[in-house]
Amino acid sequence: MSFFIDITEENDQLPTLKTGRGKLAWLASVDHKQLGIMYLWLALFFFVVGGLEAMVIRAQLALPENHVVSPETYNQIFTMHGTTMIFLVLMPAFIGLGTYLIPLMIGANEMAFPRLNAFSFWMTALGGFLLYFSFFAGGAPDAGWFNYAPLSEHNYSSTQGVDYYLIGLILTGIGSIGAALNFVTTVLTLKSPDIKLNMLPLFVWMIFINAFLILAAFPLLNAGLFMLLIDRQMDAHFFLPSTGGSAVLWQHFFWAFGHPEVYILALPAFGIISEVVPVFSRKPIFGYKFVAASSVAIALLAYSVWAHHMFAVGLSNAVNSFFAISSMLIGIPTGLKVINWIGTMYKGQIRLTLSMFFVIAFLIDFTLGGLSGVSFAIVPIDWQLTDTYYLVAHLHFVFLGGSLYGIFAGIYYWFPKMSGRFLSTKLGKWHFWLFTIGFNLTFFLQHILGILGMPRRVFTYPNLPYWKVLNFFSSLGAVLMFFGMAAFFWNIYVTLKKPRTATANPWDAWTLEWATPSPPTLKNFDEIPRIHSRRPLWDLNHPDNPDKKLN
Repeated sequence: MSFFIDITEENDQLPTLKTGRGKLAWLASVDHKQLGIMYLWLALFFFVVGGLEAMVIRAQLALPENHVVSPETYNQIFTMHGTTMIFLVLMPAFIGLGTYLIPLMIGANEMAFPRLNAFSFWMTALGGFLLYFSFFAGGAPDAGWFNYAPLSEHNYSSTQGVDYYLIGLILTGIGSIGAALNFVTTVLTLKSPDIKLNMLPLFVWMIFINAFLILAAFPLLNAGLFMLLIDRQMDAHFFLPSTGGSAVLWQHFFWAFGHPEVYILALPAFGIISEVVPVFSRKPIFGYKFVAASSVAIALLAYSVWAHHMFAVGLSNAVNSFFAISSMLIGIPTGLKVINWIGTMYKGQIRLTLSMFFVIAFLIDFTLGGLSGVSFAIVPIDWQLTDTYYLVAHLHFVFLGGSLYGIFAGIYYWFPKMSGRFLSTKLGKWHFWLFTIGFNLTFFLQHILGILGMPRRVFTYPNLPYWKVLNFFSSLGAVLMFFGMAAFFWNIYVTLKKPRTATANPWDAWTLEWATPSPPTLKNFDEIPRIHSRRPLWDLNHPDNPDKKLN
């Protein structure tokens, strides 16, 4: 059932990836395709763990005055769920897709620094497993995924869980920084000589820009994590107000990382959507230059919006006004992308594959999440709703309805390339409909709960009007999402047991990864086709088609 490496030839003439010296050989691998797949398996593993934690949270909140778990256990699970989903699911998934696909899409045979590539993966994995070791070392972190000081100081959190949180995220941050360095260098130095920067596939563009965001954001986070670790272990006074420190300083460090992180998790999804939509609409992307340029604008504006997470802290009116305006401005380039994708689909020959199902759901849910995000740029609305379930709903519409749906679209699109097999359409539709109905049932209702005043980060709640019924149906939606993900994992399991039937380019796609066998051989390219446009395979397969110039 493995589709992992060494390269041999089977009777059906399709290249296969076998375990060769055994699965332990993967521990020493520096091949970008193996490491990309390992990132994806790591993300899927932690998705199961984080999903089970979410089920515990929703079981606890399904009814008022409930006691499924203790308050201490709830705080630990609440913290680990958010930390896991952001740092150990979405980040590794996008880095894994980039690691697997970037060399293939630019005509390279490997990443610029193969050993750094392996080091980055193992640092990410080590950080994740060290974080979870905290459960066996006296208790997991319990201060929220944001780990606000002074909640994370010794006076308030006496377990060692916060220390494991700090060291674990420092390690995963080092892994992310290494991956970003590799992406930038690979794109600039190893792309085919025929490919100019304005000819790069949009997925490559997004990962390239994203790498600069990572290189600027994660050192800020790691600096704050080190300072907090020194606070806890050496009795420094960076963030503890009672000893002259500033808890607000921690928020500045965290959100100066945290809001760029929103786009670190969004831009790769934008890249996936920008690859899937043209192929299954049978049209070149509408406004390639606008999609690329708006991504640069997002990256630049991402560093001028972080304090809208801090409107309730008590900053000056001038500071609040600046961050309110910049938060509204960043919605413009994001909105342009939605227009570009809809424009590409308009009058296209749309093929409703599983990838396109998730693209359409992405367009709806991410737009809703973006609109609710714009509402937080209005300071009085933020004051009213910032510590309610309205914010929880917004965050999940962006991260799940946006980033996760992009990952699903990408997996269904590139799975034949990675494995030589097609995921089941029937099981894929079960996955889509159960997850989408469950997602919207869970988190759309939480907007209403927030408007009704239900605070976030609470262990339980009183039986106030409408709170009970809304929370019950929100938890019911989580159950539907659970069964949708069960269909997805079952789909992967049964598909990997099937023989390989995928051709090199089953979607009649246009970018270079589809010029290689499915799955690719150990050496990606013996000879790279000449590239004259942004759609090299279209040019190769349709040399007389006048539409080939529509770039």
